[in-house]
Amino acid sequence: MKIAVSGTHCSGKSTLIDAFLLAHTDFAHEPEPYAVLQEDYGECFAAEPLADDFYRQLEFNIDRLHCYAPGQQVIYERCPIDFLAYLLALDDLRRDRDAARLAERSLSLVADALRSLDLIVFLPINEADKIVAPDVEDLELRDAVDARLASLFGDDEYDLFTHQHPPILEASGSTAQRLLMIEQAIESQSEKRAGR
Repeated sequence: MKIAVSGTHCSGKSTLIDAFLLAHTDFAHEPEPYAVLQEDYGECFAAEPLADDFYRQLEFNIDRLHCYAPGQQVIYERCPIDFLAYLLALDDLRRDRDAARLAERSLSLVADALRSLDLIVFLPINEADKIVAPDVEDLELRDAVDARLASLFGDDEYDLFTHQHPPILEASGSTAQRLLMIEQAIESQSEKRAGR
């Protein structure tokens, strides 16, 4: 089963995945593309987020999706739709003139890649989770990306989910509550596959 955890920065993805992996030692972990590209591949990204950087991370995320065969157990720290949301948010905030062009180029890539997933776990920002992001985390961009993700998942304005696509689980609450929601979604998916 391929699971992608989606959310803006400082939404609790890493904490949730760490808890998930403690309970599911049979799952492989695909870390955040930003960290892997910098730490393992020596790539450099600008101090201020750029559209080109997010497009590169999207390409890497999609490559990693195809590295695992169907049925393998893997959890991804990021979903292709995350990078589209960042590109759209950069354009919304008028921070990068290339963002709209790269977002347009990303649409078919993202739609195709989503078919490789079995479950998307979306972590929206809300007060119930009690996650406080420090000011250095670019809170304006954080909020803009969260709004774009909510719109992409909720309204599907770009028709990314018109064909075969994975279920989307919106998880909120404490890490334990979020983990329980994922467990229930996995069990539900397993039952569907078994034809129950």
